[in-house]
Amino acid sequence: MQFRIFTEPQQGATYDELLAVAQATERLGFDAFFRSDHYLRMGDGDPGAGPTDAWTTLAGLARETERIRLGTLVSSVTYRYPGILAIQVAQVDQMSGGRVELGLGTGWFEQEHLAYGIPFPAKRFGLLEEQLEIVTSLWATEPGETYSFHGEHYTLEDSPALPKPVQSPLPVIVGGKGTTRTPLLAARYASEFNVPFPDPGTLPGLFENVRRTCDEMGRDPDTIVYSTAQVAVVGKDEAEIERRAAAIGRAPEELRRNGLAGTPAEVVDKLAALREDGAETVYLQILDLHDLDHLELIAQEVVPALAE
Repeated sequence: MQFRIFTEPQQGATYDELLAVAQATERLGFDAFFRSDHYLRMGDGDPGAGPTDAWTTLAGLARETERIRLGTLVSSVTYRYPGILAIQVAQVDQMSGGRVELGLGTGWFEQEHLAYGIPFPAKRFGLLEEQLEIVTSLWATEPGETYSFHGEHYTLEDSPALPKPVQSPLPVIVGGKGTTRTPLLAARYASEFNVPFPDPGTLPGLFENVRRTCDEMGRDPDTIVYSTAQVAVVGKDEAEIERRAAAIGRAPEELRRNGLAGTPAEVVDKLAALREDGAETVYLQILDLHDLDHLELIAQEVVPALAE
């Protein structure tokens, strides 16, 4: 089982704060540092420094880390044109020496679009389908050849399809809880399928939908990594659990029901159950970015019990 640190910087975090978390992620042996791609704080509270741009952040971290993988969970198709996104991601992959992964989704938070003047069409799944086709095809186009695309939402004419990422193919993450169209996109384009914050008992069925779709399309379902994202609040004792839960405005009992919360032993048991459900990689959503001791506790007392 692999463990990735997943952050939500739109809640208010500077680049330097994210850098500290990313470097702790690397030092403590986690597999990757991922971040959301949002432009507005969710919920009440002090917005702090405000949002940071995901791919600008990852470009900086690419030069200030050496081992961990870097990516988004997930970038929204509403923020960027696919040709520009392909350039951005390829460049950051070059800057990192081939450590980048692209999570791409439809977007859902209308208020952030209103706040920053970003169009938010009512129907976005078609945008996602076309962007996945365009981005992956631009990267796959042979050097010296051009790429064209004529779709409902985007048109590209004789693109040189440059620059290329270091990785070929660069990993693409598709996620969600849809039962029909999402599995089709995952089977067609994804190297990883992610279920964010699943309702109890639903994870095996959602993974199975993708596996079955792969079989129907002639793809080996084992060529996809199956992952989930879960909020993490771990403490050595109840007082520490309560302190960490309060720091993110959540109740310990709610976190125990809906996430990876409790003592290290409790969380190891929860992770073992996720592994039984088919999860190969877990994104640990860390909401208090100032509590680096939290990462150290997880790295020392949780991960060793389950890491490959």
